[in-house]
Amino acid sequence: MTIEVQGAGRRLQVGTATEIGRRYPANFDVLHTAELQRRPGLCAVVADGMGAGEGSRTAGRTAVDIFTTAVQEHRGPFAPQPLFAAVADAQRQVRAAGKSLRELTGCTLTALVADATGAWVTQIGDSRVYRLRGGLLELLTIDHTEAWLGAVHGWFPADSPQAEAARYQLHRFIGHPGLPEPDVLSVTMFPGDVYCLCTDGIAEQVPYQRMEATLSSGAPPDAMASALVAASLEAGGRDNATAVVVKVF
Repeated sequence: MTIEVQGAGRRLQVGTATEIGRRYPANFDVLHTAELQRRPGLCAVVADGMGAGEGSRTAGRTAVDIFTTAVQEHRGPFAPQPLFAAVADAQRQVRAAGKSLRELTGCTLTALVADATGAWVTQIGDSRVYRLRGGLLELLTIDHTEAWLGAVHGWFPADSPQAEAARYQLHRFIGHPGLPEPDVLSVTMFPGDVYCLCTDGIAEQVPYQRMEATLSSGAPPDAMASALVAASLEAGGRDNATAVVVKVF
């Protein structure tokens, strides 16, 4: 799917793709892209449920619905505070759902929100936002995991069994009992930029060089998103995989 919107003073072209993969019985990723209703702009969100049960499904759907509703209803310029508030509301409601379900109920949430005043990234968990600019692919977010801390601080080799196990130890996510806050980042969009929001089914399976080549290809955003999902299947399809690609003009 491709949509075109105005955001951050630019024309944005948005493409999406998602894939169940070969491991899980259903797709527990949640994908949302839409124009802002009250003014020109974009709200793009990906969420990744934790586990493969009803708690995973409920957490992802609840978090995305609450966050996007808050974004659509916000009347003033975007800034960190309303984005923090939207995540806090999602935390409370997912926690309440978890008490009712009595099972692990949690998810990641990563969003790109843009209107005439600028663009903001909101991230909690281990889904990611990448940006291609001037031929360089940069990771704008960090993973809130034990694996990320271990890699940064040299606790174990990045390709070790310890690192693999630590990928599943999230320190921050929607549904966490401590109700942690997200990271919120202001980004300036330049013509030629390509942004990619993706769940770890892509981030952990598609090599950096393959992602860089795909996002540099000049293809339409929906074709790039589909290519990233296809690459995750080629790598084994060990997880649900979801991508949102945003081209800036």
